Amino acid sequence: MVTIKDIAKATGVSPSTVSRVIADNPRISPDTKKKVRKAMKKLGYHPNIHARNLVAKSTKAIGVILPSSADKALQNPFFPEVLRGIGSVTHKEQYTMMLSSGQTEEEILAEVERMVYGSYVDGMILLYSRMNDPVTQFLREREFPFVIVGKPYENISETTHVDNDNFSAGKEITEHLIEQGHKKIAFIGGARDLFVTVDREEGYKAALDEAGLENKEAYQIHTEFLKSGGREAVESLLALETPPTAIVISDDLISLGVLSMLEDSGLHVPKDISLVSFNNVYLSEITRPALTTIDIQIYELGAQSAKALIEKTVNKKEPAKRIIIPHNVIYRESVSEYKSE
Repeated sequence: MVTIKDIAKATGVSPSTVSRVIADNPRISPDTKKKVRKAMKKLGYHPNIHARNLVAKSTKAIGVILPSSADKALQNPFFPEVLRGIGSVTHKEQYTMMLSSGQTEEEILAEVERMVYGSYVDGMILLYSRMNDPVTQFLREREFPFVIVGKPYENISETTHVDNDNFSAGKEITEHLIEQGHKKIAFIGGARDLFVTVDREEGYKAALDEAGLENKEAYQIHTEFLKSGGREAVESLLALETPPTAIVISDDLISLGVLSMLEDSGLHVPKDISLVSFNNVYLSEITRPALTTIDIQIYELGAQSAKALIEKTVNKKEPAKRIIIPHNVIYRESVSEYKSE
C-alpha cells in the first residue's frame, strides 16, 4: 500500500508537506501541490479520509432522509432531481452523501439514530415535512444540525428550511384557470399531513374565494403522490352530478394517472377538461398533452439545502434561515379556454 512517506520520497519533499497538500493548505505553493498531486496519481495513493476526519472531528458526510416508503418516493422524479441538486454541492465541497432507505417511520428513526450516535454524518437534510415527526423531534433534542426541504410544522423561526411559496403558487395556477373562464375547478392533492399539499390547497381556495366561486368539498380529493393515486381521484370526480371543467393537481406524477384515467373515460385534455400541475418534472414536458405546471426549481431546492447544511455543520452558531426558491408558471398544452354553453 502506498503511504505518505512514499509520496514524500518520490517528490523530494517532507511527509508533513505531503499532508499539507492533501489538506489543501494555502501556505503550500501551487507548483509543490501540482508535483505532489501528480505523484499521488501516478503511484495510486488515496488519502485515508476516515483517519483525517477523526482528527478534524468531522465525517465530511451528510445524511439525506427520504419520506417513509422510500421505494415509492423514488418513483417520483422530484426525488432524483433534488438529490442531483444536493449532490452538486456535496461533490464540490468533497462531502459524502448517505441516503436513508427506511420503509416505515420506525425504520427511518432507527437509521437516523444510528447515523447520529455512530457519528456517521455531520448533519441531515430531511426531504419532507410532516406533523409530529419523530425524526425532527429527535434531531432537535440532540441539537444535531439539520435542514428541511419544505416548511417545518413547529419552531419555524428556529429551523433552517428551503422551500417555495406554495400558497402563492397554488393561488397563481388556479387564477390561470379562472382567467380562462373555468368556474368548476377541482383540486387533487397528496396526503393532508404534508405541508406542501396544505399550502397549495389553501392557495387554490384563496383564488376561488377572491373570484367569488364556490368552494366545494366534493371537488377536493387527497391521494398518494403516485400515478395510481391520480386514477382513483378521477373516478370520484367524474361520478359527481356536476363534474369539474378543470383540475389543479398538486404533483406532476399524480397528473399522469389523471391523464390516463381521463383518456380511458373518453375525455380529452384540454378539449373536455383542463389540467394544471406542480413541480415541472421532466415527464410533464414529454407527456401528451404537455402539462401546464409550476416550475419549483427542484435542483435548486436540493443545492441550497446542501449549502445551508454544510454552513451549519462548519459553524454550529449559524443562525436558522428561511430560504425561498422562486417559482414560475410553465404554460403548455393542457389548458383551454372554457366557453359556457
